[in-house]
Amino acid sequence: MIRVLILTAVLALSTGAAFALDPAAQRGLTFVRANCAMCHAVGHFGDSPLSPAPPFRTLHALYPVEELEEALAEGIVTGHPSMPQFTLDGAQIDDVIAYLKTLEKPGAQ
Repeated sequence: MIRVLILTAVLALSTGAAFALDPAAQRGLTFVRANCAMCHAVGHFGDSPLSPAPPFRTLHALYPVEELEEALAEGIVTGHPSMPQFTLDGAQIDDVIAYLKTLEKPGAQ
């Protein structure tokens, strides 16, 4: 429980209230904090809590972000059992993609 609270505080500080996100990106950030941050670093800084999980800020270098849309709709399946399969609806996909695009711009968030 303490680890979760510390992680939440670090995420809150790393995203900063000074940087305003558009509503879709903000919803995407809320989604990834709730569903992905236990394993992935979801902001501009920090290591992923689970070492094999790539930080979200590096995803655009690994995959064209727009191409993640299909994977998010069908459910991302990885070669390791620690990653649950997520299937998102269209609005959630748009929100997560909008948030991931903010991570492509250094210092934007």
